[in-house]
Amino acid sequence: MILFKYVIFVVTEILLISATPQNDRYLSIRDDELKFEAFSDKQVEWTNFKEVNSKTYDETEEIHRKSTFLDNLKKIEFHNYLYGKGHKSFKLKVNQFADLEHSEFVSLMNGYRFNRSFSYERSTFMEPMISYTLPSSIDWRNDGYVTEVKNQGSCGSCWAFSTTGALEGQHMRQSGKLVSLSEQNLVDCSSKWGNDGCGGGLMDNAFQYIKENGGLDTEETYPYRGFQGKCHFNKSNIGAEDVGFVDIRQGSEESLKQAVALVGPIAVGIDASHFSFQFYSTGVYVEKGCSSDELDHGVLAVGYGTDEKSQDYWIVKNSWASSWGEDGYIRMARNKENMCGIATSASFPLV
Repeated sequence: MILFKYVIFVVTEILLISATPQNDRYLSIRDDELKFEAFSDKQVEWTNFKEVNSKTYDETEEIHRKSTFLDNLKKIEFHNYLYGKGHKSFKLKVNQFADLEHSEFVSLMNGYRFNRSFSYERSTFMEPMISYTLPSSIDWRNDGYVTEVKNQGSCGSCWAFSTTGALEGQHMRQSGKLVSLSEQNLVDCSSKWGNDGCGGGLMDNAFQYIKENGGLDTEETYPYRGFQGKCHFNKSNIGAEDVGFVDIRQGSEESLKQAVALVGPIAVGIDASHFSFQFYSTGVYVEKGCSSDELDHGVLAVGYGTDEKSQDYWIVKNSWASSWGEDGYIRMARNKENMCGIATSASFPLV
């Protein structure tokens, strides 16, 4: 009887495997005692990716890009398997970067560069000394302080988008008008202040440029091109100005929370060098491998809150288009030992 059951089991398994198309044969991956089986049709996934993202390659490059895509897809599917089992707090998804090797992606997209050779006069954010209660959650998008999600393209200009986001919020606070400001103005014109266009830069350096330059042009009059060119700043097209900038106490999430609640959207640097950040989809982002010191990406903290599972988070605006993450945003873990360095290098402009 036992032998008969074993024969039936083997025959059944053979029939199941034979009925599965070659491209769909599963890959088993073990994580401790977890077993993951991916059955997705890889050729269909690859074709869909190319169509959705308007990707075309020559014959040689297609082989390389498809191989990279399939490797990324396996990792995404495995991560989401763990998410479904309750072992991860966030999901991943295939996005426009799925044909890039991770090291290639980081060097292309992450352009936060701390330049110690430039030191400017700055103010320090002073927390109120009186007793008060901050709101349990805040989202400056709801109050009209945040422009639509933008797209830096294949240019390491994240620092410029972080800069404009912070100044757009402060200009709104001062004037009551939300004006989209020009990242291209910063990319083209702020090299003498320590920035390097698509090669990276720092938000404080950009704030200093805006101060000394007498303002920053609007997005409408100085549109984004995604590469560094000749400076075309025109003072008649200025959309906002600043008179300096304020740094928030390094490493203090409490100080950052107070600044976000009392001031508005804050420019922050983070460690975004991980595969999980590249393909983030939704949920509260917790990355054990994140550094609180080695920052490589400039973004904008526009609020904070707590989800239904009592997970505290920051609401962070990215500059990789609305197709990335949660419509262009990510919820990053808050009160979790300065996750990814979100409170390490935070600042905002004075207007």
